[in-house]
Amino acid sequence: MSAIVHRSYDHGWYYHYNLHLVKADALLTPYPLLREYLKGLTKECPQEPFLRGPRSSKVRVPIIIKTSRVENHEVCALTRAALDAPRFHTAHMNVQMHMLQHDNTTISIETPLWLLEGEDEQLTQLIGETGPLSGHIDALRVEDGIVWIWDYKPHADKEKYAAMQTLLYAFMLEKRTGIALSQMRCGYFDSEAAHIFAPARSILSLDSLNECPPPQILAIERPVEF
Repeated sequence: MSAIVHRSYDHGWYYHYNLHLVKADALLTPYPLLREYLKGLTKECPQEPFLRGPRSSKVRVPIIIKTSRVENHEVCALTRAALDAPRFHTAHMNVQMHMLQHDNTTISIETPLWLLEGEDEQLTQLIGETGPLSGHIDALRVEDGIVWIWDYKPHADKEKYAAMQTLLYAFMLEKRTGIALSQMRCGYFDSEAAHIFAPARSILSLDSLNECPPPQILAIERPVEF
């Protein structure tokens, strides 16, 4: 039996969820509900939340999230190694699969998450869009008992909304697994640098929106399939 279990889901287009069972069992002892959630996704995942409502990657909320920029983070080294020896059609899949296969802390890739309507009224008010919120974590890692949510961005330094995207992932993961935000970290990265921060509910202060333009939800375009 392979250590890596793969399942493709049609969530508007096909996402290729992969879970490393050995690492999940070894690293997720403190988080049995997360381990149960990830293993459950190898068998089934609801489709409906991903077919309507906002996608986290398309939400544009005018809140500035302060991040720490780390040059040559280990995820950057993994990215360089993946891109130097490509095996798949897209940079994303090369980076994700390399991390899953060669990094001791990467547990899963393209991990689906969702929030149903009414599960988080604060987020609904902030985003200004009805319907379920959904997304897929590029790489989920566990380091020293901390759950890391990572998103690969080919031009990380130029990103304006990647921090918000990963913050929304953290809120969804909290809801689906019960893990406290204090036990998570978020980040996005490319081959040169990583931008990291600690997720917190206080980031979503509605007062900070008083002098900002309203949030925008961008149209979802079908990307190139793997």
